[in-house]
Amino acid sequence: MLLIIAISTFVCISLGLLGVYWLLYKPQSAATERLKRLGDRTAAPVTGSVSIEDSRPASELAERLASPLNRLLPPSAAEVKKLQLQLMQAGYRSPGAPATFRAIQFATMAGFPALVALLCAVFARPLNSAVLYILFAFVIGFFLPRYGLKKAIRSRQQLVRWGLADALDLMVISIEAGLGLNAAMVKVSTELKDVHPDICDEFELANLEMRVGRDREESLRNLAERTGVDDLCSLVAMLIQTDKFGTSIAKAIRAFSDSLRTKRRQRAEQAAQKAAVKLLFPLACFLFPTLFIAILGPAALQLMDTFSKM
Repeated sequence: MLLIIAISTFVCISLGLLGVYWLLYKPQSAATERLKRLGDRTAAPVTGSVSIEDSRPASELAERLASPLNRLLPPSAAEVKKLQLQLMQAGYRSPGAPATFRAIQFATMAGFPALVALLCAVFARPLNSAVLYILFAFVIGFFLPRYGLKKAIRSRQQLVRWGLADALDLMVISIEAGLGLNAAMVKVSTELKDVHPDICDEFELANLEMRVGRDREESLRNLAERTGVDDLCSLVAMLIQTDKFGTSIAKAIRAFSDSLRTKRRQRAEQAAQKAAVKLLFPLACFLFPTLFIAILGPAALQLMDTFSKM
């Protein structure tokens, strides 16, 4: 049995190494190479050949690593759009981010089972348990990148939510000083860059979209969609309505800032109320048993001595 597990592990690792070698050093066709050279020639005067040459190998490697997973589990257009939106909410806006994510997912799906198979062969586990462990490692490798992506989205949304109140206060001051909405967003993105870089990057990107020629409504909706924060979505809806009806932007943002500050205080009070319930389980599991041992331990020892003498 041990020999069969060792041989199967060796075969799996060898096939995995051959697959990685084929993905990395697969020869491309002449038409693909010619199109690539033409793309380099046309894009070099605009962006510079150094940046293209630096970024192209990483994107090609990610696409090659993600191609087996795309063949095994081909994503639909809705899934690709959803994944791209989630990556944007996590802060990854590059065009090759979905391919990189799929490559990471493929690496975890192939690497974890191979590692578990190797460990089972080393420790001489039975074949039935080894198969279960390998399947469990495959499931973990499939869901672990998605869990990491969701955690990154939640952490970035929390950072955006924390920086929104300060950004609104500075925006109110800037608008009341005579600046427009676009100039106030530029002021926020420059002044709060070191303190709240996430919200500043989003405001700067929305302002750049307005400068390129997009409508303010579309740029603001893209801002809300890129972050996925409820407070920012409410702010965008309020700004769009204010722009349509022609009311005062400064008064609207000041009222929204006051309501947001009240909401932050309520969230802090809610977290403080939850702390007592969350502390109950560690106290019951770790602190109370040690107290019982320290208090009742000497009495228990004396009782044991008394009963032993009897």
